[in-house]
Amino acid sequence: MIKFLDIKKITASFEPEITKAIKRVVDKGWFLLGDELKLFEEEYASYIGSAHCIGVANGLDALRLILKAYMELGVMKEGDEIIVPANTFIASMLAITDNRLKPVMVEPDIHTYNLDISLLEEQISPRTKAIMVVHLYGRACWSAELEEIAAKHQLLLIEDNAQAAGAMIGDQRRTGSLGNAAGHSFYPGKNLGALGDGGAVTTNNDDLARVVRALANYGSSKKYVHEYRGLNSRLDEIQAAVLRVKLPRLDADNQHRRDAATYYLDHIKNIDITLPDKKPLKADRRDHVWHLFVVRHQQREQLQKFLTGEGIQTLIHYPIPPHRQHSYSVWNHLDFPVTEHIHNTVLSLPISPVMNNDDLRQVVESINHYAD
Repeated sequence: MIKFLDIKKITASFEPEITKAIKRVVDKGWFLLGDELKLFEEEYASYIGSAHCIGVANGLDALRLILKAYMELGVMKEGDEIIVPANTFIASMLAITDNRLKPVMVEPDIHTYNLDISLLEEQISPRTKAIMVVHLYGRACWSAELEEIAAKHQLLLIEDNAQAAGAMIGDQRRTGSLGNAAGHSFYPGKNLGALGDGGAVTTNNDDLARVVRALANYGSSKKYVHEYRGLNSRLDEIQAAVLRVKLPRLDADNQHRRDAATYYLDHIKNIDITLPDKKPLKADRRDHVWHLFVVRHQQREQLQKFLTGEGIQTLIHYPIPPHRQHSYSVWNHLDFPVTEHIHNTVLSLPISPVMNNDDLRQVVESINHYAD
């Protein structure tokens, strides 16, 4: 069986360093807000290219805390609007609605699956305060046009960088440092994954960083003194120590994913399969870290069943778009045809830094032999 993502094998590839890091924390006997977190925050901020990194409990909390901090700073208030792609994972929406802000959903570009920037301006209103871009599947969603629109309308740019750790725009700028603030996820299946939940906020804004750090710690920057009605959202010492082991290899692991993606793009020849882009993205293209390799097929359930029979595990990211979820039943009447087409046809193929050439060859051969 070719697993969709062999987390056990990935973890083993970092041994014995992970075990040593965990033992270091256990031997020290300090499990929250200690040296490992401080060092990871410094190292990740340096890697991303941001002035500040605040470790938090998960990627959803990272986005929640950014918006909550902007509200505490008086930049936003309840009822203000945040533009967000309609086809994102539901966490992007939850972060907005949890703060009693209003998501304004915009269709994606069918070729990149990222926010269609050409549709942005028609959705901007006097209540719009920010654009939340989602670097979906690991592909950076960024352009000069996006920056110009944000500047023209005085909007914040908030990055949902949960799936794109390490992606770059140009030679110097990494996702997570492009906008005003970014939320990151270290869920175990991510390109930079912990051994449990974890997340972070990065920003160059000193005031925002100060408020996010306080909000994540019960609204407190001094013990038993609470400036805000905060949360308990902290990245623990063991997760920070594990992430410190994994971070130095992130670029190499991302390159392995690029090489795997290039193999898929060059060798999948089934005419009924829609590949991730109109033209192949070569291995040196650093604006994509291939967190997921997503194809489209009109009968994706049958394709998935076939691949399972061939010993190839696949997943669907995601079968139901946010506006069709029961939790957001007030949106169920909305019509986003591009988003709905994507969610009805996508299938994610195995891709990871521990897949070998034989694994990739087997996936390609099975797909090329598949016929409806």
